[in-house]
Formats: sequence, structure tokens, C-alpha cells
Amino acid sequence: MRKKIAKFSILPLAAGSIFFSFSTKDAAKINLENYSTANLDLDYTVEDLKAEIEPDFHISHAAPFLGKSYVGFKEAVAFKESQGNYKNINEYGYLGKYQFGKGTLKLLGIYDTVEFLESPALQEAAFYANASRNKWILQRDIKRFDGKTINGVKVTESGILAAAHLAGPGSVKKYLRSWGAQAFSDAFGTSIRNYMKRFQGYDVSYIKAEKNARVDFDRL
Repeated sequence: MRKKIAKFSILPLAAGSIFFSFSTKDAAKINLENYSTANLDLDYTVEDLKAEIEPDFHISHAAPFLGKSYVGFKEAVAFKESQGNYKNINEYGYLGKYQFGKGTLKLLGIYDTVEFLESPALQEAAFYANASRNKWILQRDIKRFDGKTINGVKVTESGILAAAHLAGPGSVKKYLRSWGAQAFSDAFGTSIRNYMKRFQGYDVSYIKAEKNARVDFDRL
């Protein structure tokens, strides 16, 4: 006797899970034990769909479903710095998810590096405080250069703040005011231009400029 298999569709969800939508109520009651692939010669070849999917879902980004928000910005920076690892210490002694140097941490009021590595909340607060401080220092340059093109890269506020996280606000000022002539690269060869390009176009209006931004431990 021929068994009739009802049609169904498979719908991808944003979170990466699969949702089965059966065309009939009876189809949902199918007893899968009655069907078997035993003794069949199965040879499946799945086409690489990355080129088709990537333009729509931006799967090359660190946080593909966070968009261009502040959270998307900080998670993208974190992925570049440490692949998002709160306990990472690189060969040059930079610490945590966002790879802070000890000198920068002291400016933010953080002196215990062991506590820093053990506290995700402290690291997130440090990232915001540092970005807030850098935004205050660079506010005139953000206003002047936002939308301009330097060394073939469009300058944006988020690109400037990311570059300041990499190189410090002073180096970013020199880069911008020299129209890219005074460049900077870190020990791994990563440049200000690279960060300007990689992190351009995020909405970082959530970050408020503050002159002496420090971590508020009472709010952790």
C-alpha cells in the first residue's frame, strides 16, 4: 500500500532555529516510525549558501542580529579585540573582553585587575566610561570630520570612537587633523584607518560625552 506523505514547509527563524509549518492538521500527526531510510544509499550534497545569505543577514559581523545599535557596536569591538572573552589576557598584558591596558583602567578608577577580569559587569561599565571619556575629548573632531573621507574611508562617529579605543584619543586627533598623514598601528599592525572602516556607521548616540568619566562601582 502506498503511503501518502503530506507536504510541509521549513521556515528559518532569526535566532537560527527551525520552525515546521504543516499544510494540514493530519500532517502534524504523522508517525515517523512508519518511515525509514534504512538500506537506502544516501548521498547528499549541500550547496554553500554563504554568498547568498551574507548580504541579507550580515553573517560576517560579530553580532549579526544586533544591527547598528550601541550594543551591536560594543559587541563588534569586543569580538575584534578578544572574540568576546572576558578573561582574555593577550601577550602584551591587555585585559578582558575589550583588551584594556592597566593605564587606561586607572584613568577609569579601576586598580584591581583580578577583580576586573572576574567581573563582566565591571568590564561593560569600563567600556562605556572609556567611550564616554573619548567622546568628550574628540567631540570637536567628531563634529568637524564626521562624513568626510580620509584615506578612502568615510569618517563616522562610531569609527572615531572605535579608533580611540584602539589607539587612544590623542592618536586619533593627530590622524584626523593631519588628514591621515600621521597614522598609527598597534603591535599587531592594526591601524586607525582599519578601525575607522570596520566600525563605521553605528549609532553611538547612547554614549554621552563626559570629561572625567569613571566607573561608578555603586551601580554595578
